[in-house]
Amino acid sequence: MAAISLSKVEETAPALVSLYKSAGVSLRKHGLDGQRAAVYLVVDYSGSMRRYYKDGSVQALADRVLGLSAHLDDDGTVPVIFFSTDVDAVTDIALDDHQGRIERIVSGLGHMGLTSYHLAMDAVIDHYLDSGAKDPAFVVFQTDGGPSDKAAAERYLCKAARLPLFWQFVGFGRARSKQFEFLRRLDELAVPQKRVVDNAGFFPAGSDPRKMSDDELYDRLTGEFPQWIAAAQEQGIVR
Repeated sequence: MAAISLSKVEETAPALVSLYKSAGVSLRKHGLDGQRAAVYLVVDYSGSMRRYYKDGSVQALADRVLGLSAHLDDDGTVPVIFFSTDVDAVTDIALDDHQGRIERIVSGLGHMGLTSYHLAMDAVIDHYLDSGAKDPAFVVFQTDGGPSDKAAAERYLCKAARLPLFWQFVGFGRARSKQFEFLRRLDELAVPQKRVVDNAGFFPAGSDPRKMSDDELYDRLTGEFPQWIAAAQEQGIVR
């Protein structure tokens, strides 16, 4: 059963009803019906991301993540971390205030810098530990290229494998682009040599991410989550 009911979504966020329904189909397909998780969204605010903010791709992803979150978490909000050279903002999006929310946040941010994955990951870890959440975290981590410090990003992912956090990386840009070589490598880091469990997935959403259908996006987002839950339970990371 979903954390937030269809009638509640219809009442608070009618524009998200179809996304909520599509997310439910994918969750059931992957055996995740009734699963609870604290959902996070991490968004790349580096200079090369400008067009994705302008064309609505980032807002569209935020809406889709909210539609998914309504099944997994009952608070109706998703913490959002914007990052570039540093962490630019730690804020949230909510069912009852989602329209145009990304634009409103970005209007208050400064210079679009580089791409420091590890600082964004650190912000998620801090937020999760401070929240006192009992459920595992499902982190949607969006970027359009590799990090400025690859060693730090890999180190953080491996250390975070001991925590109940699953990282689903989503690439904005051409699927076969060299810019995603690092993310593919991160996705395939050895277990247990590098990390105790496989705690990350990756897929490219294309040059126009809005064109990926809701059904495909949700299938890709949730596809590796069940395997991680099983492995994390086996290791005692998730209860």
